[in-house]
Order: sequence, then C-alpha cells, then structure tokens
Amino acid sequence: MTAPAGAPAGPGTDRAPEERALLVRVLSALLREDVVGLRTRGTVLDRPDGPWLRLPAGTGEALLLPLAPDGYQAEYAARLPLLVRESDGARLTGTDEVLAALRALADPLDRDGFDAFAAECREALTALRLHTATHDELTTALADRYGPDPAHWTGPAAGLAHDALAARLDHPVYPASRGRAGLDEAGLRAYAPEFHPRFRLRRLLLPRTAVTVAGGADGHWPLVDAPDAAEQSATHFALPVHPLTVGAPLDAALREAGLAGEAVLSPRPGPLAVPTLSMRTVALAADPLLHLKLPLATATLGLRNRRTIKPGTLLDGATGQRLLETVLAREPRFRESVLQADETVYAHAGHELLAVLCRRYPAGPAGSTVVPLAALLAPAPGGRLVIDHLADRFYGGDPLALLDAFLTLLFDWQTTLFGYGIGLESHQQNVSLVLDRTGPRGTRLRLLFKDNDGPRINTVRLRDRLGRDAPGPADFADPRICGDSDGPVCQVFTTITVHLCAGSYAFGLARHGRAPLDRLLALVRDRLAEAVERLGTGPGEPGAVLRARLLAAPSLPVKAMVSAGTLLTKERSGAADINKHYTTGPNYLLPTAGVR
Repeated sequence: MTAPAGAPAGPGTDRAPEERALLVRVLSALLREDVVGLRTRGTVLDRPDGPWLRLPAGTGEALLLPLAPDGYQAEYAARLPLLVRESDGARLTGTDEVLAALRALADPLDRDGFDAFAAECREALTALRLHTATHDELTTALADRYGPDPAHWTGPAAGLAHDALAARLDHPVYPASRGRAGLDEAGLRAYAPEFHPRFRLRRLLLPRTAVTVAGGADGHWPLVDAPDAAEQSATHFALPVHPLTVGAPLDAALREAGLAGEAVLSPRPGPLAVPTLSMRTVALAADPLLHLKLPLATATLGLRNRRTIKPGTLLDGATGQRLLETVLAREPRFRESVLQADETVYAHAGHELLAVLCRRYPAGPAGSTVVPLAALLAPAPGGRLVIDHLADRFYGGDPLALLDAFLTLLFDWQTTLFGYGIGLESHQQNVSLVLDRTGPRGTRLRLLFKDNDGPRINTVRLRDRLGRDAPGPADFADPRICGDSDGPVCQVFTTITVHLCAGSYAFGLARHGRAPLDRLLALVRDRLAEAVERLGTGPGEPGAVLRARLLAAPSLPVKAMVSAGTLLTKERSGAADINKHYTTGPNYLLPTAGVR
C-alpha cells in the first residue's frame, strides 16, 4: 500500500481521541464548504489505500488530504485527522497546525477568520475533553434523579435531562458545535446544559417607560407571582437576567440603551433555573413548563452567531406562532398531533441584551415522555442510545418503526406548511417527540414545536391560501422572512427538515448498525414522496416544486455554516443571513444515488 509522494502510509497519530474526532469533522466541513477551493481547486487521486485530495500550492504549500466517500451532504469527507505537506511529507495532525496551513492558502482578507476559527476549535476541544471526563458522572446523576431508563423520564422537568444528553452530541453539520465562546470549565459546569446544573437568575429593575411588554396579562410573567417580587411595581419592571450577562456585558448594554443611571440590579436572588439545550433558554425549576429565553454575550455555531436577542425577533416569533395557529385551525387532522409552545409573551428595553421571551409549553405533555430530536442518538445511562430505549417502550423494540412514525407525521406537517408557502427553521433542537402509551400495545406520537422567529414565507402562496388572514412583510421585523417565490422556503425545508431532521437519522442509525443505509434512505424517500404527493403535483402546485427540487434534483442545498459563521465576513461570504447561507451537496434521496 502506497500513499501520495511524501506521505507516510500509516494513519497513526499521537493526538488524543477528542482532537482526532474534532479534526476529522473540521476537515470534512471545510471540504464541504469549499474553503480555500478544496473542492473546486483540488484533484482527487486514486491510491491503493483510498482516495486522496491534492490541493495545489497557491501562496503556500501543496497539501494532501485522505478522503472517504460520504454522501450525506458532501461527496467526500475526511478519512483521517490528517493533512500532508507535499514538499516534505510532513504530517499535520493538530487542529491548530492544519488550520494554519490552510490559512496560508487563503486570501489575506480572510486570514483573521481562520485565527478566530482556530480559537473556536480550541474551545470546542476543551468542551469535548470535559464531556469525555464527566460522561459517567452525568449519566449516573441523571439515572439517580430520574431513573435508569430515559423512556420513563416523563414530565417537563425530566425532559430537561434529555436536553443534557443531547448537549453532549455533535451538531450534524457544524464541527465545533460543543464550544461556547468565552466559557472556561467552571463556566461550562455552572451554566451549560450538558451538566444539568441549577442556578439563580438575576433581576434588573428598569423604568416601566423604558420597557416594551407584550402579553403577560394572564400571569405568565415569572416574577409577578414570586414571593419576593415586590420590586415589580407600577414604576419599575423586573427584567430577568442570566448570570453570565451580569457584569461588563450588562453594563455596556445599559450605557448603549441610555439606562445606566436608571437601572438597578436587585440584590435579591432570582428564581432557580435549569438550562435547556439552547443554553440561553432556561426552565424555571418551580414551573418547568415555563422557559425564559435570555440573551447571552456569547456565541455558538459560529462566532458571528451571537446568543443575544434582537427585539425584532420577539415580534417575529409571536407573529410566526399566530400564523401556525391559523394553519392548524384550517388543518384539523393536526390539531391533536402537532403542539405549539406559546411565544407571545415577551419584554425588551430596545437592546439585544435587555430582553426576555417567556415561552409557555402546553400542559398536555406533562405526563408524557418529551424528547428533543437532538437527543435520539445520544448514549443514555448504561450506554444504549436514547432511541433504543424509546423503541423498547413504545415501538416493540424496533427503532425503525419509531423513525417511520416520526417521519410520517413530520413530513405530513411540514409539506402541508410548504403548501401554504411556509418553511420553518424547526431543526433538531426545536422539535420534540411527545410519546404516550395509549393501552397495552398502543402508542401516541405527537410533535412539539418552538422558536418560530426565523421562517421563510412565500407571500404569494400564503395569500392564496389564507386571504386576509395572511400576515405580510409589514407584520414581521425581519425583511428576509417574506418573499414572493418558493426558493428560500424550499432551501429551509431541505436544509432543516430533510437534512437535519430526517437524513441525519438515516445516516446516524446506519452508522450505529441499526439498519443498512439504503434501507433507511428508502424510508426517508418514501415517506417524503407520500407527503409530497398529497400536496398535488400538477404544474405550479407545491408538490411539483418539492418533487423537482428535492426528490429529483441532482444536488441539494447545504448550509455553509463555518464560512458564514466564523471564517468570512458577511461582505466576503455574501451571506444575508449566516444561518441561511448555502453551498450544494449530493442528493441522497435519489434512488440511484449510490450512497455508500
């Protein structure tokens, strides 16, 4: 077996497992996003040990990357955590040195982005090592508190334990997803969901005249009914604040908002909270059906993907929720199977660090097993996957039967929304399975959705279906939400519903040996095709659009999250929205895709 000239044949590296795994994901993501022309400038070389990519020298050295067939969102992925420098055969096996080598090939305007991404990867590596070291500690603590079988973790408080398991998995696309900018080990242990901590919120007393309040008349505001909430008065509003925001970030926000001399941070302890999978969102320990989305001066999934809350997104989330309620009222078959969290109660003081969303979950799932999609492939206490436990209790031990039931309902609902011109950003974190036993052999599956502030809407289709009930561009703060074509809606449907909520589980379950990949992809394809056919596939009908752009397309849009989120400025990437910036990848839904 021989490698390319100058490259040792052996795959060995002295790096720790966490760094090896991270580097494979980083190289695969950079290849997928064509960073420094890896895809478009590189040449694939067939060698006895497998394919290699040769990236020719530009301003730096020519590099060699060992490849493996992929098929999920790229034709190839990295086979080994390794770049080889062609000139001398040097093996680059550390994330820092690999990124430095690629940085040398980048446009000088983009090199700061490589430095920032290297720092982000170091934070992700810190979290990965910590997760490895504390795995048994966490799973033992969860089993002691909630029981050994996650399929029996019922109720809203127990659902947060599933969030803790999910937070220890990698994002399907973003390679450094476990990193949280600016947090060290102490900060992660105290506030990150993967440690399932509890902590006290703070309260910021603001003049009521400075605060915009929506909803709350029915008692949703968490601080109104608290025993020590006497500070909430006719003249002041007690805004809940995450402890990580207190200090320099909060002081700067108050200055920028012109409130530095009028705001007072209460010395009294705020309510006890537990972080959810979305770290900036916390559940109240005393009322776990109430979640508070609080801005943080940190970033995840890209250093430009800040965890603050722009006031306009609160309006957009409430408008989006009302739109979905309007659709549900017109589609009675979903009234019992699709659940929505209430997101109409919020407050802000005109600044992205001075805001709160009070998300109220429906009381119906209180006795159910509620599991975010992001937790399905996580190891549970004892080592088995969460999906296996759920399959044992609810689907006769068959994880594919669970996947089938989920995909059937998911695609039915999401294609119905597409028929109205709506594409939801309902990724793995924003969709939960709600499972109940309905008898000795019966199971009821429902889906619970949240976070409706970033949809894409074809207003032409929406007006055709809803008439005067259709919101328009003036009803949303973000002008990117509304358009007059199917393109942006289809991109969101593909990259979120299909890639993250369906395709990732086909490839993931195959990787875990639950079924052959071709069988799992056929299941995804068949359930999607059935849902598309229900839309109608005549000329111009929404089913025809999805069939052409999804089921029959030679390639599919793929999120370019690293480029838009960290590596490139918006001016360099051209991204109008860093969460909706795309490249392309192979269509694994084609029967002839030949995915290996």
